[in-house]
Amino acid sequence: MQSWSNESQSGSDPLRPTLDPGPDSDPDQTRSRCVLGAVPVVYYTVLLCVGLPVNCVTLAALYRLSSRSKSPLYSFLISITAADILAQVCIVLVDFLLETAVFHRAVPPLLLHAVSAAEFAANHASIWAAVPLTVDRYVALCHPLLHRRIRSPTRTRRTIAVVMALAFASGIPFFYWPDLWRTQAPPSRWDAALIWSHVTIIYFLPCSIFLTLNSRIIWTLRHRPSPPRSVALLLSLSGLFSLLWGPRVLALLLHLHVATVNRSWRVHLLYDLSNMAAMLNTALNLLLYSATSHPIRRTARNIICEVIRGRGQRSREGSKSQDPD
Repeated sequence: MQSWSNESQSGSDPLRPTLDPGPDSDPDQTRSRCVLGAVPVVYYTVLLCVGLPVNCVTLAALYRLSSRSKSPLYSFLISITAADILAQVCIVLVDFLLETAVFHRAVPPLLLHAVSAAEFAANHASIWAAVPLTVDRYVALCHPLLHRRIRSPTRTRRTIAVVMALAFASGIPFFYWPDLWRTQAPPSRWDAALIWSHVTIIYFLPCSIFLTLNSRIIWTLRHRPSPPRSVALLLSLSGLFSLLWGPRVLALLLHLHVATVNRSWRVHLLYDLSNMAAMLNTALNLLLYSATSHPIRRTARNIICEVIRGRGQRSREGSKSQDPD
């Protein structure tokens, strides 16, 4: 089994599965072991190498469509995609791949806690970016007259800015997030408060909003033969989020009330797998958008073709410049 570890005594870990530090580095042989070996390193590397370019293409396509149509829908989708990019960079690249799998050495505790706060902020922003979209679609479909009256690009940008600011601010308390992997003692009251705050912010509260508003939207559109594609997109986003983030919430609550990650290899394994599933949520935007929106699908395809043609043209120009006269 691979031997990767961060040897600092105080750590932070919102989504990172810690790899087995090896028997020689851990005097407490009762501590749970990671049974996945190098699988998380490979998984997160592929996720970053595929998900980051895909999100960049998605962002470019949405920005092009937003510039043409001035639709609030594209502005909300831009905020979701940008937040997902930030989450991938902060959590997958900085925290797991660089800090744990590459450097795997002692890191100053203050830096670890600062990275933790940044990761939770990006994580919360990635999830809560879908909430204003849900509210906007609810108002547009259930209260169309009100939506026409309040709809404006300035109001949309202001709403997105407020939600993102609150999401980023919500990450500050998690500067003190407990080190689930190395702490020997059961969670304290402060740890329990942080864990319950986290699962409420990232799952219970947004899921309640999605369930309530989406149910109202479906009830309103129940007699329409073909509901708007924005509804299909909204249901896909909220349904995928609920499915992929549910296991992580379950793992955290098991850690808090049943057995700690540090002591139970089963909870440890569930937490590893649930973290991997949760981060997958940040890489599937283009697939969902393309499946439910022809303009996004067409624009993304055009951008990819332009990039391929541009590379081909530059390579031909480079070969011509190297040919002797």
